[in-house]
Amino acid sequence: MKTTSTLIRKFGRFFVDESGPTAVEYAIMLAIILVGCIAAVLSTGDVQQALFFDSAREMSDKIQP
Repeated sequence: MKTTSTLIRKFGRFFVDESGPTAVEYAIMLAIILVGCIAAVLSTGDVQQALFFDSAREMSDKIQP
């Protein structure tokens, strides 16, 4: 049971340590930023796709008599 008490002590030190929460806070901020970027790309993706298809169709119509 010595390993169990050692594990408990390590977890105790981790929760008391001030650098641990800082790393967690940075990870949470990064996750929020990534979710925002992905949401922005997904929400504008259809509009951009339609724009490129319309442009390609118009150019195709101009090239072909």
